[in-house]
Parts: sequence; C-alpha cells; structure tokens
Amino acid sequence: MTSTTGSPRPSSLDPEIAARLKRSADGLVPAIAQQYDTGEVLMLGWMDDEALHRTLTTGRCTYWSRSRQEYWVKGDTSGHVQRVKSVALDCDGDTLLVKVDQVGAACHTGARTCFDEDVLLTDADSAAPASAQ
Repeated sequence: MTSTTGSPRPSSLDPEIAARLKRSADGLVPAIAQQYDTGEVLMLGWMDDEALHRTLTTGRCTYWSRSRQEYWVKGDTSGHVQRVKSVALDCDGDTLLVKVDQVGAACHTGARTCFDEDVLLTDADSAAPASAQ
C-alpha cells in the first residue's frame, strides 16, 4: 500500500511472501474469506502487505478499507470475528484465499455472507438453451 506521499507503507511481511504477491495499482490484493469447514464463500476484502502480515501473525483477518483508508480487523466492532484457519495464495499470486471460522454474520448488512441477497443465476443448466445441454 502506498501512502499519500507515494512511498510504500511500512510492513513486517516476510519479504519472500511479499515478493510473490501481484498487487493492484493501489498495492492491494483481493482476499476471499471462506468458511473452512463448509466451503461457503463469505466475503471479499482487500489486503496490502501489512494487512496480510497481521492476518498471518494474529490469527484474525485484517483488511484494508479502501473507503476509510485504514486497517480494520473483522469483528472488532461487530463481534462477528473471523478466526483464520489457513491462508493460500493462488497460482498467479494475485488473490488470497483465507479459510476462516466465521462467528456470526460476515456481511456488514447482517447477512451470513455478502453473496446472499443478489443472486443473478442459481442453476446454469436450466438457463442454457436445450441444444447446449
């Protein structure tokens, strides 16, 4: 993450891990939070190097808020904690998968996941033309 002066935000992330990350122009990597035991996709947040470092070392998900321009630890204000079970980097190095034990709602709206309310398609086979099935 870069500060308003354009210099990198200080981080204690292991340099070997940092070297493997492919960040967006604003220094962020998308982090998908998934319930570790059911596979349920809970939410997507953003991490910079320091947020990833904090997540790896504290066992609690820390994200970078793009709107507030600050770090936030999931559950600090809501009580809806994400306890980290594992963290994996995808094959391209540009997305993190954080398997968590979610306590309460993952979404800021109070829903279990951020993907409960606006379902665009539920059964791809039924939407395909008969000739494509």
